[in-house]
Amino acid sequence: MTSSRVYSTDKGRLCTGCGEAVTACRCASLSANKPLGDGKVRVMLDTKGRNGKAVTQVTGLAMTLADIETLAKTLKARCGSGGAVKNGVIEIQGDHRPVVMAFLQSKGFAAKQAGG
Repeated sequence: MTSSRVYSTDKGRLCTGCGEAVTACRCASLSANKPLGDGKVRVMLDTKGRNGKAVTQVTGLAMTLADIETLAKTLKARCGSGGAVKNGVIEIQGDHRPVVMAFLQSKGFAAKQAGG
């Protein structure tokens, strides 16, 4: 195991990721531009832990978080439903798999339906 510096008398406390001072750390900006998904776009229906209510989930989008949130807003408006983005996964309230699949394929994503 390699050890990394955590303190410098010149800079003070150091970031373990990039080695810069904590106040000048560039790790957050690097991770904000990194794609979250693996590029295998899956559209599925989930009802677990939601008292039987259905939620359409879109996973695997190889986009930044800002781009995923923009796409989620467009999908929610297209479906006429609410939703959220959680850990890079778009969740849209209700069973909107056909609408989401058609929209994603029209935008050039190779989306596949997953689950039963």
